[in-house]
Amino acid sequence: MTVQDITKILEELAPLAHAEDFDNVGLLVGNPNMAVKGVLVTLDTLENVVDEAIEKKYNMIVSFHPIIFGGLKKLTGSTYVERVVMKAIAHNIAIYSMHTALDNSIMGVNAKICEVLDIKNPKILIPRKGAIKKLTTYAPLQDAEKVKDALFAVGAGEIGKYSNCSYSLEGTGSFKAGNKANPAVGKIGEIHFEKETQINVIYTFEKENKILEALFTAHPYEEVAHEVVTLENTNQDMGMGMVGTLDKEMDEREFLLWVKERMGASVVRHSRLLGKKVRKVAVLGGSGAFAIAVAKRSGADVFITSDIKYHQFFEAEDQIVIADIGHFETEQFTKDLLVDHLTKKIPNFAVALSESITNPIKYL
Repeated sequence: MTVQDITKILEELAPLAHAEDFDNVGLLVGNPNMAVKGVLVTLDTLENVVDEAIEKKYNMIVSFHPIIFGGLKKLTGSTYVERVVMKAIAHNIAIYSMHTALDNSIMGVNAKICEVLDIKNPKILIPRKGAIKKLTTYAPLQDAEKVKDALFAVGAGEIGKYSNCSYSLEGTGSFKAGNKANPAVGKIGEIHFEKETQINVIYTFEKENKILEALFTAHPYEEVAHEVVTLENTNQDMGMGMVGTLDKEMDEREFLLWVKERMGASVVRHSRLLGKKVRKVAVLGGSGAFAIAVAKRSGADVFITSDIKYHQFFEAEDQIVIADIGHFETEQFTKDLLVDHLTKKIPNFAVALSESITNPIKYL
């Protein structure tokens, strides 16, 4: 089992292409072809985590947060980031980060929060825009099924729980092959009319290269007529945050105390209680102030997130209760999610949950 083998398994859960543009995800330190002796899973890669990996004789760390976020111009050990990277390199330890790729996964950070809080039927709070594309192409009638099968084999036409989705129309195409052409049908210099099938399939953006490669390989024509457009449709299976419902409604104070206990929060900072029952709940792990307006529009009674600033609590506007339970606290169970995923995929391999506490915030 190599580093690359492990990363492929992790990307089944959260493809790196789904990460936000500002992020720094993937293999940050190490050789993708290195053989892995064991994987240590952590929220943050700090020096004590690297020391733990060394002690356990594990040579790969899977971290939610990236230790390298901005560019590193030198490695002198003058910062905690430099010291971590230097120690990992010195002991031949690979470091891999998932961060917003896992944030955007329907099975990721926010799904785990919903699981811990028993929030049922969770849906993506902010579905990803610009993530769905449509391919339209044209193939001779006798080759249409072959072309469609090739596209389906690499993930085209997957919509939610359905696969092999397409729409076809029959018509007549025309072309005239030039002197240097090598036409599959028709003759050079003559206008040719061919009964063709128009094939339409949609796909998520990260599959585009494989889908176009499959199209060009399977298609009989020398020049393959095709068009790709980005759809306005949002992807309901990809995006930030989640919103769902409780089995039974609860009083606001009772609910916040229950959240505090279940999430292991030392304190819950919240906006004014509204004297209403809590049934619908929105969650967003990590810094979630940008989603307050969306949480209100979703009809949620409470929005659970972190890193809310003083003036941002005013944005509740007596329409919702904003609950800030702490950054670490909203993301801490991500480690369990990753360990569970890896152990299910490779049950006889050494995968361990880091025992190091990486929360930098302490409370009196």
